[in-house]
Amino acid sequence: MPLKWGIASAGKISHDFVNAVGTLSDNDHNVVAVGARDLNRAREFAELHNIDKYYSSYEELANDSNVDVVYIGVLNPQHYSVAMLMLENGKHVLCEKPLCMNEKEVKKLVAYAERKKLFLMEAIWSRFFPSYQYLRKQINNGMLGEIQEVHCSFGFPLDDVDRLAKKELGGGTILDLGVYTIQICQWVFQQPPKKIEATGTLNSDGVDMTMKATLTYSDNSFASIETSATTKLVNEAVIKGTKGTITLPDFWSPPILVDIDGVKKTWPLPEGKHKYNFVNSSGLRYEAEEVRQCIQNGLIQSSIVSHNESLIIANIEDEIRKQIGVVYSADA
Repeated sequence: MPLKWGIASAGKISHDFVNAVGTLSDNDHNVVAVGARDLNRAREFAELHNIDKYYSSYEELANDSNVDVVYIGVLNPQHYSVAMLMLENGKHVLCEKPLCMNEKEVKKLVAYAERKKLFLMEAIWSRFFPSYQYLRKQINNGMLGEIQEVHCSFGFPLDDVDRLAKKELGGGTILDLGVYTIQICQWVFQQPPKKIEATGTLNSDGVDMTMKATLTYSDNSFASIETSATTKLVNEAVIKGTKGTITLPDFWSPPILVDIDGVKKTWPLPEGKHKYNFVNSSGLRYEAEEVRQCIQNGLIQSSIVSHNESLIIANIEDEIRKQIGVVYSADA
């Protein structure tokens, strides 16, 4: 039986997710419904992607008994409430990053999902790319030696994009871009940082447009991360060990990895039926398949993006925001 997906929101990332799921077998995945706050948008989305059911509210989607799991692509401040709504109605959940606005909300959501014995995962799609799995093997096999440094930057001119520039929409680079830089540091070091030092600049609405942070993991290891909504940065991750270096260009969605011998390894992505909004979005297929396999095996979390990992990432985001001075209404 295929896993039956519902989609919460008819925005750009939801389009890319459904387009990516369309590259997988119909025997394994079937998108059966979409819900949005505007019926016309939901209808247009459904017609484009050949989805049978469309709704003008997330409540209607939550009540659809034919839906097994819901992909949540709404704006950041709605993640907690929409994910909770789906869990309350017995749906498994794959929620876009950041899982919630802060660690406090993540704790509540995780506790509820675990109590209900429902699958919940933060959609940190990067980790399911074959390049990330290869990096993990190289680290575990000792090919890099002792990891000493991770350097990662992520930035584009996005300061005129409302969802990133406005506090009420959960804006700021820490939650939008920074989560990617934080998660790769965690993927490499596999433990919370012992010390965090952060600086940044805020716009007139009080959200960060730039951020720089150093995450110290031990006396001999640290990570430097940087985000920007005003400038395009190098946008790569460099992992340095005592035996060599691995680089991930476009590290948030990397089909290419530069190995310790300097040779590029490439994992080609399939074309979608429709044009994608974001680079390498066909790779969303990897996390969708992970969700299917976990649910099929009766798991309520993935070992690749576990509940505890989402709690650690949220804690780091909170600390960086605290040091820079970014406060959301959800923090009250």
